[in-house]
Amino acid sequence: MLFEAPGEPLREVDLPIPKPGVGQVLVKIAACAVCRTDLHVVDGDLCEPKLPLVPGHEIVGRVVEKGEGVDSLAVGDRVGIAWLGWSCGECPYCRSNRENLCDQALFTGYTIDGGYADYTLADHRYCFSIPESYSDVEAAPLLCAGLIGYRSLVMAGDGKRLGIYGFGAAAHIVAQVAIYQKRQVYAFTRPGDREAQQFARTLGVTWAGDSDQLAPDELNAAILFAPVGELVPLALKAVAKGGTVVCGGIHMSDIPSFPYHLLWGERKICSVANLTRRDAQEFLALAPRIPVKTQVRTFPLSECNKALAQLRSGEIQGAAVLVTGGAGLDEHRYMC
Repeated sequence: MLFEAPGEPLREVDLPIPKPGVGQVLVKIAACAVCRTDLHVVDGDLCEPKLPLVPGHEIVGRVVEKGEGVDSLAVGDRVGIAWLGWSCGECPYCRSNRENLCDQALFTGYTIDGGYADYTLADHRYCFSIPESYSDVEAAPLLCAGLIGYRSLVMAGDGKRLGIYGFGAAAHIVAQVAIYQKRQVYAFTRPGDREAQQFARTLGVTWAGDSDQLAPDELNAAILFAPVGELVPLALKAVAKGGTVVCGGIHMSDIPSFPYHLLWGERKICSVANLTRRDAQEFLALAPRIPVKTQVRTFPLSECNKALAQLRSGEIQGAAVLVTGGAGLDEHRYMC
């Protein structure tokens, strides 16, 4: 499925199957989750994609061909491919295990073609083994919603009372990790979204309510997955002195001015940028031990525009996943 210009629907086209170059593998795609970042790309919020572009960066599939110099993977291996698709390996960021900040980095489904397709190329260094306990469809949301959620949780610190603003794909995964860690989770949704609040309660959160409300208890940290800048002052107001507000999205509307006293008391605001290979290794080892469960709604690849529209309108609880060849098309089920 090809993206050619902001505001235009993705178009189904036939492209030649690419050949893997040095260090690359060709992956036959089984499933690709639909991320809010994909919306930011097709809606023009992220304004520097390669065009035309095959979007999608939460990919699960199997290696079908290897390029020269690939020793870490074999044909037939099942792999996951995430947002960070390549880094230079030489800059100060890469040399200090912060390849997520590499200035030359390439991103799956943004600056290199991604997973809304039958096949994709990937750098073998950025392919991750998928736990056997997950099906392809179950595993796909772990590759971004899970990884970015996990990195956000680590950056939030180890405080016991955690607020999560925006209860979508990432939130429904990170809430399970936080509860496993014996934290109390407070879920903030769009005002009046009782369905999302009830969904959060089924996962075991301590409290669920509207994003413009204060939680009944002072928070130690808050994670913002909703790309709404107006939530930053509200989250600062909700966290205790010394608390952290983590902005977990790649795009956010402008943060309005706010009085200094909301920040005072050594409160902190920080952003999460991309992910590292270490994040993937740690989270994909942890997820089956909890075990993290992903709730998905599946769509055939040909209905990617429908999936994006439903995500945009807030109709998706959990994650939307595109599948190829009609496999795994079970409508809206809770996965284990």
